Amino acid sequence: MYSDSQSKKSILLILFVVFILAAIMISFFYGKDPGRDLSEESAVAIENAVARSALQCYVVEGVYPPDLSYLEDNYGLQVNKKDFYVRYDAFASNIPPSIKVINKH
Repeated sequence: MYSDSQSKKSILLILFVVFILAAIMISFFYGKDPGRDLSEESAVAIENAVARSALQCYVVEGVYPPDLSYLEDNYGLQVNKKDFYVRYDAFASNIPPSIKVINKH
């Protein structure tokens, strides 16, 4: 009788492990692509960094910067231009610029 209950526990343990592995495989194949989520988060982070730098320039100098290179040269902003396009449209020196970051891939 002891060995019978031990074998039932072993079978249940094996079934549990198989179930967990199947759930992991299903989520891997049908889940979201983690690389895509990371690149979307990176684009948002770059957009926020550019907006913060532009605002900092406005606070210090009283005007928004005319272009992105001004922020890179004078405020230490670093943008990953290899992987992202950054559109920086400054309409006027007293209106916040329009900033859009797009993943190149």
